[in-house]
Amino acid sequence: MTGKIRGRIRINASGRNLSRFINRIHSDRIACFGQYCEKDVFRGEIFSRDLEKVRTIADELKISLKTAEFRTAASVFSAYRKRFGFFIGIIAVLLGTLYFSSVVVTIEIHGNSIVSDDEILAVLSDLDVRRGTYIRSIDLHYCENELRLRIDDILAASMRHTGNRLVVDIREIVPKPEMLNERVPCDIVSCKDAVITSVSVFDGMLMHIIGDHVNEGTVLVSGTVKSSSEHISMHHANGSIKGIYVDLATFRCEYRPKRYVPTGRTKTINSLKLFSLDIPLSFDGDKFSTYETENVEKPLVIFGKKLPIALRTEKFIETSLSEIQLTDDEIEKKLIEKIYLYEKNFTDDVRIINRKIAVHRTETDVTYSVSYRLEGEIDIQKEIYAQKNGEKDSPL
Repeated sequence: MTGKIRGRIRINASGRNLSRFINRIHSDRIACFGQYCEKDVFRGEIFSRDLEKVRTIADELKISLKTAEFRTAASVFSAYRKRFGFFIGIIAVLLGTLYFSSVVVTIEIHGNSIVSDDEILAVLSDLDVRRGTYIRSIDLHYCENELRLRIDDILAASMRHTGNRLVVDIREIVPKPEMLNERVPCDIVSCKDAVITSVSVFDGMLMHIIGDHVNEGTVLVSGTVKSSSEHISMHHANGSIKGIYVDLATFRCEYRPKRYVPTGRTKTINSLKLFSLDIPLSFDGDKFSTYETENVEKPLVIFGKKLPIALRTEKFIETSLSEIQLTDDEIEKKLIEKIYLYEKNFTDDVRIINRKIAVHRTETDVTYSVSYRLEGEIDIQKEIYAQKNGEKDSPL
């Protein structure tokens, strides 16, 4: 065992003065192991530190000396003693392994559907729990209580860690079903000036029929129902009334709008992202006063698994506020796009019968006034109010 650590060398010696050579080794107290003679050849093992002494004796006595070094810890260290990168790499691997085994590398959240992962991670970050946090410094019980107290929709939370993985299990509060009070007496009134095209009444008394023109606020279905015996009862009017009505929308575009446009100057900054920490790898001075950015992040992947280490490249593109001269075709295209987006976002639940576009031009801009003829729901519910004991109207 000692030889494997300290390093030993096998020697083969031959020559006329072989006996004197052996006596000199013994007299100089050179440790020699496993020595024996075979066909006028002396064999044995010595420590590496005694090799120079043995060579000196062999030269004096004109002995032919052959050596062979065992592969030991000492010989390996000696072979790599000048390769500093090798040792630095080993040390870095050991330190990295020690570090990543003692910090949070990934945070997994289970059981949440109402509360988003970002909201939970934001609370944990406020509690100093994030990727890169030392696991032993986390008070799991305290964090569980804080999650429940800070997020109303969480009924209970439990946290545990397996290795460098932090797992958060969430139980959410089951929301109560929406209770619609369908007993409150109400009328259905018109929210538009329209011509009625469709009527469906489920409860209440219909006041207008298909083809009638009604103004905004007109009662379409009354919740006050009078029977043949003159008995009056209050109902929660329910139904669906559709009509044709007119809607107006205005869209404007300038001839010379001001926009931030690229100047052609760019800067690139590289950084190493370790968990939530950005370590700059390049310094290009101050950023531009106004700029756009393009970010590219390449995570380190080992065996198909992403590590919380990434090379981040951030490109800054300088911009300046400038006036842009638009042609008539470009203005028309932009206005048509605005009309398209408006119709897509705000008229999905209605049918567009027709549209009329009025164009108004000035020295600075162009305005499209669009008059829509639409068919859609025109009914809204309105509670019935009545007087009590001379007081002002109050809901029944």
